[in-house]
Amino acid sequence: MAAGRQLLEEEGLEALTMRRLAERVGIRAPSLYKHLPDKAALEAAIIATGFEEAAATFEQAVEGAGEGPGKGRGSLVALAAAYRRFALEHPHLYRLMNNGPLPREHLPAGLENRTAAPLLRVAGSHARARAVWAFAHGMVMLELDRRFPPDADLDAAWRAGIAAFQAG
Repeated sequence: MAAGRQLLEEEGLEALTMRRLAERVGIRAPSLYKHLPDKAALEAAIIATGFEEAAATFEQAVEGAGEGPGKGRGSLVALAAAYRRFALEHPHLYRLMNNGPLPREHLPAGLENRTAAPLLRVAGSHARARAVWAFAHGMVMLELDRRFPPDADLDAAWRAGIAAFQAG
């Protein structure tokens, strides 16, 4: 899994093939099938490692922002910053984790809920959490795809977006 994740992080999803992975670990491609049934299983395993890392990152961001009166706002800001940082530091992993259907049946039980829990905690409801996630995901994808004008102040756009959720 580590070699597959490294290949993904370095070269992108197109490079993540069973043949390339076998080359990287120094075995023949057919030998990989003794460990993984297919590329979908490889991708699901890498997605699981990404979710584990994202969950820990998001939990730390929310815990570091504190709880109590008025702290929920700081938690949302901290969580949005952690989400953006995770996506920008791992763009290929982020795309694998978030583009296309999620292979839930191949993920460890409870992992998706654990990853979403910090957002649900600071958003207060599933509907608000989904709206915040849609905003953050859209902003990240536009940033990764370089769709904003070169002079766009993305930090200000993030602040404005999160402030809109804090006001509501």
